[in-house]
Amino acid sequence: MPESVVITRPAAQAAELAGRMQQIGVTPIGFPLLEIHPLIDQRPLQQALMRLDDYALVAFVSPNAIDHAFALRPVWPEKVPLAVMGEGSRTSLARHGVCAPAYQITSPTDPHRTDSETLLAALIPAQLRGKRVLILRGESGRELLGDALRAAGALVEQVAAYRRSAPVLTTTVANRLVELLDTPHAWVLTSSEALRNLLDLVGTISGPNGVAKIRQKTLLVPHARIAQTARELGFTQVTQTGPGDVGLLQAMQNLHASQPLQATQALQSRP
Repeated sequence: MPESVVITRPAAQAAELAGRMQQIGVTPIGFPLLEIHPLIDQRPLQQALMRLDDYALVAFVSPNAIDHAFALRPVWPEKVPLAVMGEGSRTSLARHGVCAPAYQITSPTDPHRTDSETLLAALIPAQLRGKRVLILRGESGRELLGDALRAAGALVEQVAAYRRSAPVLTTTVANRLVELLDTPHAWVLTSSEALRNLLDLVGTISGPNGVAKIRQKTLLVPHARIAQTARELGFTQVTQTGPGDVGLLQAMQNLHASQPLQATQALQSRP
């Protein structure tokens, strides 16, 4: 049973989960599989944020989009509704002082499925016909949300708020990954893109033998789409957890049950 977990979130987003893993007696190991960067040209984002009152809805596809937008416009107008995918984005909004009921925030009603499809169901796209909608996201991503809103008659503008990249394959990264392949850690994967980056890195460093090893690791994923991607990529030990960090903690507690009291206290202390 793993007593450690590899957290593959971008470094800036991994600290809180790592701390809570320590509270339940699990050793967290940081190994970011995505790097998040500011845009080289932030003018389109700045211009969109200056015109927030023009939009009937602003949708954020991730906590990264929220954090980069609020870095440029820290005060959100109360009359501009927001939409987010899941708990992580709601938590990010709360850090910036944006919470219900002062703000209208729409998110999927099923916390176990938080994606474009379930957000669309919560939004009722027909109500946005003829209205302007701003979608803030990374430089690339799924087109489903924007396409569906356009099909419903909304006037959609998609603007990048940040850019993503795979980690640079340095000697340090390569040595660290080889070490992780040879030890029985569980792995937290919160992005399908991170999963693909992981396979690419392992394949480059260790070839087919390394790929076979990583596919046998225990994966904890908080979303059905990521779980499906993992299985399609050949991973055999995939656990879809409950939503958010609480779900990841509970799943890790099930794997590492030597300190159940500490685990319960850590979950109850979550704000």
